[in-house]
Amino acid sequence: MTNLALFDLDHTLIPTDSDHEWGRFIVKLGIVDAETYLRDIDRFYADYKRGQLDIHAYLETILAPLAHRPRAQLAAWHEQFMHEVIKPALTPVALELVRKHQEAGDLCCIVTATNEFITRPIADAFGVEMLIACEVETTDGQPHSPFTGRGTGTPSYREGKIVRVESWLASLGKTWADFEHSYFYSDSHNDIPLLEKVTDPIATNPDATLLAHAQAKGWRIFDLFQPS
Repeated sequence: MTNLALFDLDHTLIPTDSDHEWGRFIVKLGIVDAETYLRDIDRFYADYKRGQLDIHAYLETILAPLAHRPRAQLAAWHEQFMHEVIKPALTPVALELVRKHQEAGDLCCIVTATNEFITRPIADAFGVEMLIACEVETTDGQPHSPFTGRGTGTPSYREGKIVRVESWLASLGKTWADFEHSYFYSDSHNDIPLLEKVTDPIATNPDATLLAHAQAKGWRIFDLFQPS
């Protein structure tokens, strides 16, 4: 029986927050007003860490700078972002963790609350084809058309991650019961709903709230970036 391996992204597979770093990157490029935008993304990031993020308001803010810009320009900026920010943060131990599950024949998926524009190239860098991320609306619903600056569909945040994973599995004709083991690696207490759903929850570089929860539940805990 094939196993299922799910991975959170930010502070789990990479030791940074790609959404927050993208915000700082576009401030550096001069695309947005620095003072206002940095204040907003810092406030939302603090809300996220407290488990109080309004995901819809956040998406409106983080996606607005993408609206109606040529996709070729956005792709060029993202390539620069990958080169300057993300690729230097990739670690051999994280790449090896994903590769280990792939070589075992596990069905692998990155499940993140960060939007798909930011995370699709990062998932590609890990060699993971299946990505569940917050979806970005386009002007005519076609994948390569200009963005509207709004999200669409069910955000893959907290319980929304369960909804999105189960929808994906259903599209494959599968349910949780089809897997002997289902793994989920995450650092965040916001992911406790999905961690509770799998057979093998793994608190990875956990925040303080998740660490306490994992210890109480007897879950596996490890620091991906400082392996013992």
